[in-house]
Amino acid sequence: MNVHLSDLARIAAAPSRIIAGLMSGTSLDGLDIALCEFTGSGLETKVKVLHFITMPYSQQFKEELKAISFKTQVELQKVTLLNAVIGSYSAQLVLEALKEWGYPAASVDLIASHGQTIFHAPVSLHQLDSYPNATLQIGDGDHIAVQTGIITLSDFRQKHVAAGGEGAPLAVYGDYLLLSSPVENRILLNIGGISNFTYLPGGRNPDLVFSTDIGPGNTLMDQFVQLNYPGKYYDQDAAIAKAGTPNPELVKALLAHPFFEQPFPRTTGPELFNLSYLENAKEATGQLMLSKEDTLASLCEFTAISIVTAIKQAIGAQPFKVYLSGGGMHNPLLVQQISEGLGFSVNDTADLGIDPDAKEAVLFALLANECVAGGQTDFGHRRGIPGVTMGKISLPA
Repeated sequence: MNVHLSDLARIAAAPSRIIAGLMSGTSLDGLDIALCEFTGSGLETKVKVLHFITMPYSQQFKEELKAISFKTQVELQKVTLLNAVIGSYSAQLVLEALKEWGYPAASVDLIASHGQTIFHAPVSLHQLDSYPNATLQIGDGDHIAVQTGIITLSDFRQKHVAAGGEGAPLAVYGDYLLLSSPVENRILLNIGGISNFTYLPGGRNPDLVFSTDIGPGNTLMDQFVQLNYPGKYYDQDAAIAKAGTPNPELVKALLAHPFFEQPFPRTTGPELFNLSYLENAKEATGQLMLSKEDTLASLCEFTAISIVTAIKQAIGAQPFKVYLSGGGMHNPLLVQQISEGLGFSVNDTADLGIDPDAKEAVLFALLANECVAGGQTDFGHRRGIPGVTMGKISLPA
């Protein structure tokens, strides 16, 4: 037997596993690395986050990613080259993080790499007859495995699509296994570039659990700031938005897209919610000369309303608690508007034992744990949540 396959069998059968989860989202700002210790699998899974860090991308690398991301036409050679470059860069950042933590690479059992999404194309977005749901993440797992010497799982979303899903959101699997409650109805709200939530009803009945993208999280606000405020990547502490006043006509136009009428679950990305989307809404409402502050205030309110509306539509009148994660939780104006819209204060996943900034990286580490040591959990029978294990396995040289 191949020695690495023997290692994989040993890792799968061991009482615990050390897995480094890697996540880079649509904000393209850096690589989240969560070093986790897992015991068990399925609903018996326990995780301890040993270390977490966000390794920021260089400005040049961010620009290279932007050049190929979320566009229908890009330079194919650039995509091909960056598939290798991102894998190698991810390996380098993992090794740097392990060195900073004083944790030997030889003690890490697995790496779980999400990769970099460059295009997400569910049928609801591309609307092309005879073509299926599709999504593309680059950052080849073989490069990570060879350069770190660690067995690597990657390209998780393809199995989800192959089994009938849309490739997103995947958080439902980890949310259900790690954060569901026997008694409390929970909404796990993640506000990254795109906002999504998982509904976890008390009782852990898998047929009642579901997850969906909502719409924009930070993506429109961040894109607007990066265009209009050179050197800034986001509206820190919502300082700019707080200085403005939302424009009701613009907010209404932003909410008028048919996407918001689609049934749950639904998926989306910056392919739809980009600066062209904003400019079209401004033009339709005669707000092309709206100030930067008022525009950003409008985008924040639009994001908050879309989130509150989706949660209320999904949950109805039953009691529930909301636990936040993702970069949007650091936007105080957005969080305030969500809390006011729901009528109660929201919590974050630290209250459930998971660092909210680390949560997505932890969840991909969990998918790797399920792939090698689990795979027996019933995830129910709902549209968009196929009961599959995910991840392609890359062996070191």
